[in-house]
Amino acid sequence: MPFVTLLAFAAAFFVFAASPGPDNVTIVARTLAQGPAAGLAYGAGTVAGILIFLVLAAFGLSLLASEMGLAMSLLRYGGAAYLVYMGVKLWTAAPVPPGAAVTRRQGLGAGFLTGIALNLGNPKMPLFYVALLPNVVHAELTTRTVAELALVIVLVEIVVVGGHVLAAHRARRALSDPKTIRRVNRMAGATLIGGAAIVAAR
Repeated sequence: MPFVTLLAFAAAFFVFAASPGPDNVTIVARTLAQGPAAGLAYGAGTVAGILIFLVLAAFGLSLLASEMGLAMSLLRYGGAAYLVYMGVKLWTAAPVPPGAAVTRRQGLGAGFLTGIALNLGNPKMPLFYVALLPNVVHAELTTRTVAELALVIVLVEIVVVGGHVLAAHRARRALSDPKTIRRVNRMAGATLIGGAAIVAAR
């Protein structure tokens, strides 16, 4: 694929990925409450979900995915329910100084799977590929083209997810007062619950 075309796709995808939405809000909230590992785990899940849709588009199944209403709804509501669960846990959590906070591997795995589920359940994702790919590729996707687009997506997401995690982590490191930590936990919890409501409603 021509380099100029890849740049055009990268620019369009960056706007899509960096736009305010439940994913970026959740990445920030999880980083503030549980540390950068939690934010990166959820972010990696979102990237995995995006790449799955890219593969579906490559095999001409993007339109089929957009028609899988029940399965997509189950994924979306399941992911939203987990965000509510995490939000309630953060709201009621005891204030723990950042240096003492440890995210368990089980929690990282659950965050990663939630990121995948919420992206697979996003009805806008298939439409994004259906609308964009024909204008970028102008022909049937080849394995090499899919690999190039996947690389662009990963690089863009490293910038977007990494930027959100870094900013939230720097803010988190400044926290030391238990009252402030409790307020941040509750703000992050409320944000996750709000994000769940947005996800469930879309």
